[in-house]
Amino acid sequence: MKDIQLEPGKVRIEDGFWSSYIRLVKEVVLPYQWEALNNIIEDAEPSHAIRNFRIAAGQEEGTFGGMVFQDSDVYKWLEAVGYMLSVQPDPALEAIADDVVELLAKAQQPDGYLNTYFTLKEPEHRWSNLAECHELYCAGHLIEAGVAYFQATGKRKLLDVCCRYADYVGTVFGSEPGKLQGYDGHQEIELALMKLYEVTGNEQYVRLSLFFLDERGRRPSFFAQEFEKRENKVHFKELNMAFDLTYSQSHLPVREQDTAVGHAVRLVYMCTAMAHVAGVTGDASLLEACRRLWANIVHKQMYITGAIGAMAYGESFTIDYDLPNDTVYGETCASIGLIFFARRMLEIEPKGEYADVLERALYNTVLGGMAMDGKHFFYVNPLEVYPKANKVNPMYKHVNIQRQQWFGCSCCPPNIARLLASLNHYVYTAKGDTLYVHLYIGGEAEVRIHGNQVKVRQDSRYTINGNVSFNIHGVGAAIPFSLAFRVPVWCEDVVYRLNGTICVPDDVRDGYAFLTRSWQSGDRVELLFDMQVQLVHSHPLVRQNAGKVALQRGPFIYCLEEADNGSHIHLVEIDREAAFMVEYDPYLLGGLSTIRVETLRTEVPAEGVHLYVPHKAWAQSRVISTFIPYYAWGNRGAGEMMVWVKAACT
Repeated sequence: MKDIQLEPGKVRIEDGFWSSYIRLVKEVVLPYQWEALNNIIEDAEPSHAIRNFRIAAGQEEGTFGGMVFQDSDVYKWLEAVGYMLSVQPDPALEAIADDVVELLAKAQQPDGYLNTYFTLKEPEHRWSNLAECHELYCAGHLIEAGVAYFQATGKRKLLDVCCRYADYVGTVFGSEPGKLQGYDGHQEIELALMKLYEVTGNEQYVRLSLFFLDERGRRPSFFAQEFEKRENKVHFKELNMAFDLTYSQSHLPVREQDTAVGHAVRLVYMCTAMAHVAGVTGDASLLEACRRLWANIVHKQMYITGAIGAMAYGESFTIDYDLPNDTVYGETCASIGLIFFARRMLEIEPKGEYADVLERALYNTVLGGMAMDGKHFFYVNPLEVYPKANKVNPMYKHVNIQRQQWFGCSCCPPNIARLLASLNHYVYTAKGDTLYVHLYIGGEAEVRIHGNQVKVRQDSRYTINGNVSFNIHGVGAAIPFSLAFRVPVWCEDVVYRLNGTICVPDDVRDGYAFLTRSWQSGDRVELLFDMQVQLVHSHPLVRQNAGKVALQRGPFIYCLEEADNGSHIHLVEIDREAAFMVEYDPYLLGGLSTIRVETLRTEVPAEGVHLYVPHKAWAQSRVISTFIPYYAWGNRGAGEMMVWVKAACT
């Protein structure tokens, strides 16, 4: 038995910053997305998703509508509902979800298969186009929903649907004669099967997940073989990416991969599964591949906001250090997948870098992917926009300057909902006799330590001034264990207090400060993280940021926005020695800490000046520029935005 047992369902969030977002998910996002899934939001792109299931269940007449993977939107919504119910019971919401579960059960085929596209449109072509048609991807999201809903409610109906489907998949795929030795174009089933194993204890799901991982990249190409079998027919004629093996990370066996290539979401979903399998089985070569891929992503292909996937074509990685700010793709789902990957790595080897990246993606790209009204969303997350050019230049056609109500391919909105609803799963992990604190989010955790029930209460003003405290409750006799507090990579100084007295950690390693003692009820630890504004520089090989800097304060990356600074914000230059003024504005977008700083601004010359002028020093003036947190941009109408700002010559 573990020295410390931690159940995510026993972690409750009560936080000045995050509770409002969780409330927004419950009260606005989930009801809004339910309406979207039922095609009743005016002027939004139709989803068709619920109707597809009704048709497949024989409750309505009609034809399939939407993308080939449309089912997954319902599954992600249902998963988010499960997470929400686990922390906040809601009989009305649960009743709606139960009806959806009944619908899915009725749409499931007698052999366990469940996919409305193939059931309604191409029933004779199951498993014939795994490269493009996302059958196993959708199955994976179904399983994730079933696990979350079972853990929240104890109801087995959806979990039984998932097990029937997973068992059926196991009869179709495998290395045995007569089975398909293939895998899905979009990784997802692999990580989902590991979750199913966790709740059922059925090791065949681990073996099936490992089979899918190890089949990827074998020669000859499975995708090429099935392409030939279906007489060269493709589903996405306009994309034609299915047979670029790097696109789906099928160019090499997963254990040999060391560079992030191809579709960004697919890669990090794959890595999440690899890490989970490695953690459960002790597979050293799989874990080493995870470490290599993590290092390449984070140190050479990640944006300062935690966004990944620099290229719109194929929603893909490009090459090391190629990080354009205005044409970036940076899909919201990709940052969410990076968070999944980080969490699984933290479970294996608690290292601060994993949690630092998790925090970076969460507080910046993921939060920025949803408007503050909970009803508008970004699919793409640029670090620079110039609306006039975005409207006319097709190279920017994938970049929206304002969030949309919904998308024809709406993978991102329900992905945000399920992540925020499950945020309590990311605050802590336990290993040996140590409780690790990864995120500084207020609330209470019930933890079993050496057989004793202990409550750890976290009170956090982390996003405001960097102050956090922990109170131990429920301890009878003193209990020995360690608390390990992540020291954020952005923090240059931390003050530690134990029961009101400044102290020194017993150890600081791998990005964590350890306090080891026999803890008693009433013990209190305070952490004061230095929240100074930092000027951040890119690696010199990031060409797009040469001569530029970005501002960071705490976990937040900041940006200039036209609403505060007028147009042509590219003319602003910031002094590396500038004095920053942090001001909290309670009236700005519900309350934001802004950074104000004196900058140099090049003045736009009068009409008639030639386009190119030799040896000309343009006039500059000193102005006060205002930066806001990146996640908040785009909530005040269309306008210019910029993260990386020119550094003035000194």
